[in-house]
Amino acid sequence: MTDGPPPLPPSRRTRGNPGRYLVGMVCSGNICRSPTAEVVLEARLQEAGLADRVAVASCGLGDWHVGNPMDHRAAETLGRAGYDSSRHRAQQLDASWSTDYDLLLAMDAGHLRDLGSAGLPRDRTRLYRDFDPDGPGTDVPDPYYGGQDGFEEVLAMVERTSSVLVTALARHPELGGR
Repeated sequence: MTDGPPPLPPSRRTRGNPGRYLVGMVCSGNICRSPTAEVVLEARLQEAGLADRVAVASCGLGDWHVGNPMDHRAAETLGRAGYDSSRHRAQQLDASWSTDYDLLLAMDAGHLRDLGSAGLPRDRTRLYRDFDPDGPGTDVPDPYYGGQDGFEEVLAMVERTSSVLVTALARHPELGGR
């Protein structure tokens, strides 16, 4: 990416309502792509010393898996790479995401359209891979119906994209960056 990642929206927090910058990951059922992105970004924020200023969560557009743990293949892929996915339980997007989250990252163009159709603010929604230096503006492929290599591919995308996101968040003026 020659121009760099897109700018991050300002925080919804104010001086009278301080808090952490909230980043939400969104996919279909919240058991593969978005929780993988959540787990990796949380780990990277911790490593960068930003976990006290940025909070991450994930959700699905559908309710098929609400309350369930992450897909076992996604969890195993994360575990082999040194991440802990044990706390994840799938949840569904609700109205609070529109008002509470500073940035919502859709895993694919269909999710981004659905967020817009649901009335989520366009200035706070982006395609997740808009931040990927190797594939800006493209979808994170859904590994659910494929083999293990799809989960590995998603993890590689998520790791490099998380690095860019952490850098962008660290530079965000409201988070102490310049």
